[in-house]
Amino acid sequence: MWQLKQLERLAELEPDLVASAFEELFHSRKALREKLVIGAYLDGEISLAKAAEMLEQHPVLLRKKLLEKGIPVRLGAESQEELIAEAVAAKMMRKGSAAK
Repeated sequence: MWQLKQLERLAELEPDLVASAFEELFHSRKALREKLVIGAYLDGEISLAKAAEMLEQHPVLLRKKLLEKGIPVRLGAESQEELIAEAVAAKMMRKGSAAK
């Protein structure tokens, strides 16, 4: 797709513009957000906890949803960064639950 190539070039010149446009698209299109987040999870770029946070779901519910769709679930953190991300996501989820 030529659009993606041009978007990548524009991101080098005007990263804030592209980031803003992407954020708007990412948050306005639930199906796109879910596919991108699950893809990043499958590629090992983000943890299950981070994916759940980005999809505004509890990690246990997301894990169940992935398993129901036949998507493999990595058990436990595979790196120190993932462990920290999971701890931060869990803390944010607890704060969100307490605020409700």
